[in-house]
Amino acid sequence: MEFLGNILTGFQITFQPINLFYCFIGVFLGTMIGVLPGIGPSATISILLPVTFKIPPVPSIILLAGIYYGAMYGGSTTSILVNVPGEAASVVTCLDGYQMARQGRAGQALGIAAFGSFIAGTFSVIGLMFLSYPLSKFALAFGPPEYFALILLGITILSYLAQKSMWKALMMAVFGFLLSFVGIDMITGKARFAFGISELMDGVGILPIAMGLFGVAEVLENLNLSEGRAIFKTKLRGLLPNRQDWKNSWKSISRGSFVGFILGIIPGGGAVLASFVSYAIEKRCSKHPEKFGHGAIEGVAGPESANNSAFGGGLVPLFGLGIPPSVVSALLFAALMMHGIQPGPFLIPEHPDVFWGLVASMYLGNIMLLIINIPLIGLWVQVLKVPQMVLLPLILLFCIVGTYAINNSFFDVGIMMFFGVLGYLMKKFEYEAAPLILAFVLGPIMEQSLRQSLKLSGGSFLIFLTRPVSAILLILAGLVLVSYFFFKRKREVLDKGEKKV
Repeated sequence: MEFLGNILTGFQITFQPINLFYCFIGVFLGTMIGVLPGIGPSATISILLPVTFKIPPVPSIILLAGIYYGAMYGGSTTSILVNVPGEAASVVTCLDGYQMARQGRAGQALGIAAFGSFIAGTFSVIGLMFLSYPLSKFALAFGPPEYFALILLGITILSYLAQKSMWKALMMAVFGFLLSFVGIDMITGKARFAFGISELMDGVGILPIAMGLFGVAEVLENLNLSEGRAIFKTKLRGLLPNRQDWKNSWKSISRGSFVGFILGIIPGGGAVLASFVSYAIEKRCSKHPEKFGHGAIEGVAGPESANNSAFGGGLVPLFGLGIPPSVVSALLFAALMMHGIQPGPFLIPEHPDVFWGLVASMYLGNIMLLIINIPLIGLWVQVLKVPQMVLLPLILLFCIVGTYAINNSFFDVGIMMFFGVLGYLMKKFEYEAAPLILAFVLGPIMEQSLRQSLKLSGGSFLIFLTRPVSAILLILAGLVLVSYFFFKRKREVLDKGEKKV
């Protein structure tokens, strides 16, 4: 009965006019951002974080969450009609979605992407409801050693799953930890890494870093891209999938929903990995794998379901443990902290309006997206024609104004521009921003846990090995590192063998 009461409370919160308004704005903006190639949800959330300062906590979180899962919907439109992913998680959709469009089945591809996203999004919300509260209860038994080991394991897995080099990902994580140490030490009261600069005494803000790495860096990178977008001209008819389409797709949607949710929970998993894994599973399970890449509807249904379900999965450790597993959840973590709400085991009992309001809004937001996307596909096609020479300066302007408005400080704008250039160079040299942001957000928690653990043990590091949970987590982190070296060495041996042949 308590569970049903919480759900009803969540819907009462969501149906308040202000929350309904921000839910609609979030999913509408998210869809539009997903449609526009090159401007991802991470950049959009970073840019809009300053706006949430003047908004109450519940509608601000509803808005930011709506932007993300709305972008998952919108990304499929660009992938199917232009063969260019609107955001990274829609890369796989290009393979079969665009081929379906060329065969005159763009309507069916867009329709199954929308319905699959709706079903997967609903599934992930149900999983979030049932797992977050028990996980938060379990997390109450965690002490400082367990939290330190858990964060270390999370960063290690994130680096292991990096798209490029694990070493580069670990370097970015170390850099993120160092950035989190800038400012006054809360225990000794001494300044660290401030170099006598008064503006750094309070530390470096998450907003200038995030807006630089994702907003400004995206603008700089898109300046190098060609302006033209060849939209495939076809009649968008038959948007509702027929019986055969559903017969071919329902298993793909089910598998994609489950795979996406599980991978969303894992640090470093997220929507991108979920979509790729889902596509590989669908191709392996298909009786006709040769159709994949040539317009198989399963190749659209599975990945599009997976990338939507991953968002709900990523919120489970955020609300249950206070550990964000992805960049977007790290930005939501920052948004909650700015409103004085500490994510973790105490969030649900202390701020039930935030958790249950978000859950109910995700139910409603998925329905809104289904209603918005199918009738307005023609509008999104027109949005694709917005020239970059108009769009990119506006994004840069929002970044500058938003950063300045936080503290009325040009120093923050300078920090943002520095990380914008740094983010651009990172993209060029294949260094990922995700480990940096997550390490920066988790750095203070990790440092506090380490210091508390050493105080409990009188300065002995053995406390991490004598406590079973922390010992298991550290062993898992070690196994992840060992497996990376093992597979890397094995790959090098195979490459040498192929060269000799």
